[in-house]
Amino acid sequence: MKIVLLSGGSGKRLWPLSNNARSKQFLKVLKDENNESQSMIQRVWSQLKEADLADSTLISTSISQVDMISNQLKFTDGIIVEPERRDTFPAVCLAASYLYSQLNIDPNEVIVVLPVDPYVENQFFNKVKELEKALQQSDANIALMGVQPTFPSEKYGYIIPQDEEDVIWKKVLHFKEKPTQILAEEFISQGGLWNCGVFAFKLGYILSLLRNMDIPTDYEELLENYSVLPKDSMDYAVIEKERNVIVLKYDGYWKDLGTWNTLTDEMSRNLLGKGTISDDSVNTHLINELEIPITVIGGTNLIVAASPDGILVSDKEKSPLIKNYNSSTHQRPMYEERRWGWYKVLEHAAIDEHHEVLTKRLVIHKGKNLSYHTHFLRHEVWTIIKGTGEFALNGAIKRVSAGEVLEIPPNAKHSIKATTDLEIIEIQTGPKLMEEDKLSLYRNWHELETLAHKTSNAI
Repeated sequence: MKIVLLSGGSGKRLWPLSNNARSKQFLKVLKDENNESQSMIQRVWSQLKEADLADSTLISTSISQVDMISNQLKFTDGIIVEPERRDTFPAVCLAASYLYSQLNIDPNEVIVVLPVDPYVENQFFNKVKELEKALQQSDANIALMGVQPTFPSEKYGYIIPQDEEDVIWKKVLHFKEKPTQILAEEFISQGGLWNCGVFAFKLGYILSLLRNMDIPTDYEELLENYSVLPKDSMDYAVIEKERNVIVLKYDGYWKDLGTWNTLTDEMSRNLLGKGTISDDSVNTHLINELEIPITVIGGTNLIVAASPDGILVSDKEKSPLIKNYNSSTHQRPMYEERRWGWYKVLEHAAIDEHHEVLTKRLVIHKGKNLSYHTHFLRHEVWTIIKGTGEFALNGAIKRVSAGEVLEIPPNAKHSIKATTDLEIIEIQTGPKLMEEDKLSLYRNWHELETLAHKTSNAI
């Protein structure tokens, strides 16, 4: 059995902490067994390790999330990077082609696909193992996992199983993704289950779908042709249409932490960051990533969340409506985690239509380094405010420390490595400041040192 974790999301429902670069699974607001803060992806990864499944797991994600996955999981192998976001069906197809043509996995091998953000007990992963066995023992093409609904929700898929007694798995009579509330009530009366977002198939099943669509099963070829895949979910593109499906019921605790009102129930504490919640406040949570304190007095059923991207004050039950009100999710992310640490945008101003200024604070962890890269449009000035490091500029490397100011003109090749934890204030100026104005040459510092040695010998 191979497991594929799907790590996606656009970051709209948990704004302002989540954004297009930092989806909900990376927010460190949950509690671990030591009552320390952890993210959803860290929690699921630790559960996979506990179930001895981590070594069989790959992660499918977008390029914008690779650094955060590496940073939070210390996991660099087995990441399948989508060339663009196209929903879960293309992501599953790409993962299948990778397993088949890159890892030479047998087409009869069972592949289990899991969302990266379920809030479940450890026993959930025992059911994942049962899902594999059920698919092997049956003649089904797909195996699903379902849970007992607690109310007629319109945001889940519904699995209607055949009415059979004393069987581990049941034949699926009908599957409907996100029905109306009236239909949801009817499905529940028929013994319907909520779809957990977990499904299993034999590798050859997805490969046959690709071949029937005249789409290559080779990973490299599929990368080049990724845009021809339907931009659709597995639920709509495959599962609703497939008639040979079975389902296993999971009876343990399962929760979708997709909104503030559900996420706060599982948070490590009511207050994260600088601030105060008055004693007479009831069921109120404050999460503050800003450097200024926030005070909440007499709040009832409130979520107050503040980040460099914005500030949200909402009744918890109304918080899912954030997608209808917030238009600023299209702005550039003001905070991002990277494989080397993190950065925060302090200020971004347009002086005129040809001149922008952007100020960042970068924190680079000891032993980590930025890629050796260049920009074509912008001029940068770095002021080191804490720590020591090695600075590379156009093939030359020198030691730097707090108090030094480094100037990087356009087209200059540059990087920095932290010998201790390093903090930098970066000021960018140029006609158009954007993350796309970057060409990376090397990521490995050893390669850069080799280049610098060759350059010095040539001189």
